[in-house]
Amino acid sequence: MVPSPHSRGVTRATRHSQDGVVGHDKLVLSDVAPPPVWTMHMTAGGVIVDGMGPTSVPRLRVLSHRRHLGTRRRVGRPSGPLAEHWTTVGGVEVFYRESIPSPDAQVMMHLHGFGLSGRYLVPTAERLAGEFHTLVPDLPGFGRSGRSLHPLDVPDLAAAAVAFLDDRELKSATLVGNSMGCPVICEFARQNPDRIDRAILVSPAGGLHNQPLQRAISQLARDGVREPTALMSVAVPDYLRFGVPSTLRLFRALTQFPALERLLQLEVPTLVVVGDRDPLMPSPARIREIANQYDALAALVVIEGAAHAINFSHPGELANVIRLFMADEPIVDDENSPGRARAYEFHRGARLPHRDAQDRGPSVEKGLQEQHEGAGGAREQALQAEGPPPQPDAIPGDEADPGEEQDRRPESG
Repeated sequence: MVPSPHSRGVTRATRHSQDGVVGHDKLVLSDVAPPPVWTMHMTAGGVIVDGMGPTSVPRLRVLSHRRHLGTRRRVGRPSGPLAEHWTTVGGVEVFYRESIPSPDAQVMMHLHGFGLSGRYLVPTAERLAGEFHTLVPDLPGFGRSGRSLHPLDVPDLAAAAVAFLDDRELKSATLVGNSMGCPVICEFARQNPDRIDRAILVSPAGGLHNQPLQRAISQLARDGVREPTALMSVAVPDYLRFGVPSTLRLFRALTQFPALERLLQLEVPTLVVVGDRDPLMPSPARIREIANQYDALAALVVIEGAAHAINFSHPGELANVIRLFMADEPIVDDENSPGRARAYEFHRGARLPHRDAQDRGPSVEKGLQEQHEGAGGAREQALQAEGPPPQPDAIPGDEADPGEEQDRRPESG
């Protein structure tokens, strides 16, 4: 036996015939049940893997259940308020980050977007970890967590989030989602309305505005050059790990999910946060139309200069907005953070205390119209000079916007 380059417990045995010619290699897994078996037969033309035919590059057919185990259980030293942990939920190993909870802290769980792990949510989550019992899981099939034995759609991911709370013995939580995490939150609330305290939807996506796939890819490409370059090192490994087959399957599932219907069914106090440079969002007219139907919405906040991955690009501003929303305070700008949050509060449900009219922010109609008109000047030039890179996550929004190909630009500050 010689050591294998593969994961723990796998060894490789090579059998030689009497004349010294290699007969075949067989990889076997020891100390794990049920063991996966890969078989490779050497030929003059290359390698034949059972059921796959000849190929010039050795490929292994995995006959195992190991894929639900995720990456190896390694955790880094806590470098901030969030520590890394592993648990097993429904037979799948789940990686997550968690703050040290205080007995009376409200629970807040952050849910990532399409193809990504929770890593890009950490900048915002860390800023809130001192005030809330904060959890950032990699849902099954994403990031460092293992895969379930069947592909998961939006209702399955919502059920997985509920199962994770069960595993942590938590009764309910405020849910903060970005992109695809928003429809997951809406489905979570439909399945278990008593398990969600409040909903915070950041760059909500998951509807017709991002369909078909070619449109979503185009929107993501435009968003990529508006995101911080540091996002590249987070997003690329996550997307590669998620894989093309998983991307196609989940995108197909998203096209079949009634995102807008679920959104309008939310009954918990809800905050929506969008960036004025996000090409994945519908037009202001469409946002206004949806907002007027949305009884549970407490406030809509626009962060100037932000694209789609607000949790990563504007964590200080987003954390400030979340903090004020959770305290039922007027939402105002954080002068110490880049960007400028503009709150358009047009509905305050019975679950939230009402304020006098003079305390309310500008009307949603006026604010969104100003945002859409844009402006020139020094701020425009500064935004145009921003450097590249890639997108945090791809996920579909609402109604198709005929004018979406026109680049939206923010107004001057």
